Amino acid sequence: MDEDELKTLKIDKVVDVRGSAYPGPQLTARRSISTMPKDGIMEVILSNEIAEQDILFWANVADHEYLGSIDYQGYRGIFVRKCN
Repeated sequence: MDEDELKTLKIDKVVDVRGSAYPGPQLTARRSISTMPKDGIMEVILSNEIAEQDILFWANVADHEYLGSIDYQGYRGIFVRKCN
């Protein structure tokens, strides 16, 4: 999805993991998505590239759908749809 499409999504949960060290961001995202309904969309707000790579890897392994990302000033939001 492009940035304009991402901005129009109905976000079910926002998880802010800025400043969290490994493996905190992935664990927080995993716990948070487990409480969401199937097809729910979570935005994970993070501030480092390693956390982003870790969450993208986890989403793929867990069979969730990575929808895209938006760069904000000083941080990034990545969007994941719960698929199971």
